Amino acid sequence: MVSIKLSRTGTKHQAHYRFVVLDRKKPTNGAVIETLGYYDPMLKEPKIELSEERVLYWLAEGAQPTDSVRNLFKRAGVWQKSVAAKDAK
Repeated sequence: MVSIKLSRTGTKHQAHYRFVVLDRKKPTNGAVIETLGYYDPMLKEPKIELSEERVLYWLAEGAQPTDSVRNLFKRAGVWQKSVAAKDAK
């Protein structure tokens, strides 16, 4: 089972996050399968940078995003594309 989570980077009070694909059976700090992009909430307008092709690929393969990741995908517009692709099948 594969999941898409946020991985925290940056220093104290300067958090940045990466969207990472992990195997659920391995430890939380285990090896990352792939990095899909990043999220910077510290800017006036938070920045979400994603590789849409890879996100859609992993969602199609059955990767389960966490609630936080799902909300950020919705904000970036990727979640709607994923739902539309599933409906088209």
